[in-house]
Amino acid sequence: MTDDSTGEGPGPSRQRDVYMQGMADVTPDVPVAYEELEAAALEALDHEAAGYVAGGAGGGETMASNREAFDRYRIVPRMLQDVAERDLSVELFGRTYETPVALAPVGVLSIVHEDAESAVAAAASEHDVPMLLSTVSSVALEDVAADLDAPGWFQLYPSADREVSKSLLERAEDAGYEALVVTVDTPMLAWRERDIEDAYLPFLDGEGLANYLDDPAFRDRLDVDPEANELAAIREFVDIFGDPSLTWDDLEWLVEQTDLPVIVKGILHPDDARSAVDAGADGVVVSNHGGRQVGRAIPALEALPDVVAAIGEDAAVLYDSGIRRGADVVIALALGAELVLLGRPYVYGLALDGADGVDAVVSNVLADLDLTLGLAGQSVVGDLDESILRRDQE
Repeated sequence: MTDDSTGEGPGPSRQRDVYMQGMADVTPDVPVAYEELEAAALEALDHEAAGYVAGGAGGGETMASNREAFDRYRIVPRMLQDVAERDLSVELFGRTYETPVALAPVGVLSIVHEDAESAVAAAASEHDVPMLLSTVSSVALEDVAADLDAPGWFQLYPSADREVSKSLLERAEDAGYEALVVTVDTPMLAWRERDIEDAYLPFLDGEGLANYLDDPAFRDRLDVDPEANELAAIREFVDIFGDPSLTWDDLEWLVEQTDLPVIVKGILHPDDARSAVDAGADGVVVSNHGGRQVGRAIPALEALPDVVAAIGEDAAVLYDSGIRRGADVVIALALGAELVLLGRPYVYGLALDGADGVDAVVSNVLADLDLTLGLAGQSVVGDLDESILRRDQE
């Protein structure tokens, strides 16, 4: 794994390492271009897993619109601005994070690589980037926390059983997670054509259930221990995983259960952002779940400026959905996001080379971000705003 110890920034450092290895005819094992990365990873995964990771709601129109939204923006570089030193750090929830990039919560990573979330934790630790652990992780949250030498946030899918939600939250607090990310756009699973065609849902194979099978409140719901009857436990999980009756009152209840910063993920409408803040949230993640929940939903990037305008002075605004390269990070930050979540790219790196694959993808994105920032004539990510962008005429 790579480490920038030169003080020159992740961009030049990564370039130097790659080009020096190239002198010995060694080229990167993990594809650098996102399109090639995706193709190689999907080829490496089995058919069902590839469909689950790469698929989206409906026919994938929302996923496509996420990328089209980025394509409508262009960065306007400025020259001779003294960008010798570049500051990628951000201040959030009373602490400094070294970069404005975090690893998004992605569940059931055991279908991607046998090391699953443990490998992601290793790569996050190497780069000191926050890792957001999914409720439906394949490795128990306590074990991931023990492996993680970087900020850890716990992502919670609110359960139909409040006692299970509360128990998961308490375990995350005890394990040392620094924030709670409540995902609100998944009260039910979407109609995902690829998964339906394959008749495949990994939870039904027992994948991604580590946090439930270990949880005392969940086990209290069972007549026998999961070890004695895993199928009964899986059925119980299916019964309580989502809850379409949830309201903002339920979010307010969750906020009252913890002293951790609470960030609400899955916000696209400014009124929902305001409702989240009114319920006590410290931040929101503008996200359409990477296009996985609502077919033909608006692109998340299109929603970002309105959410920033609605709550930007009262709570943190983070961004997720469609981030592929460093320039995408710059655009999202310029539109008002304070931190950006990277999802599918690191999962594809995991599929190809475990922890080293995640490390390579994160190295490349941070390098691209650093170089794009400097070459645009900017030196501080916290100073980015819409003045550096031009939007194509539609």
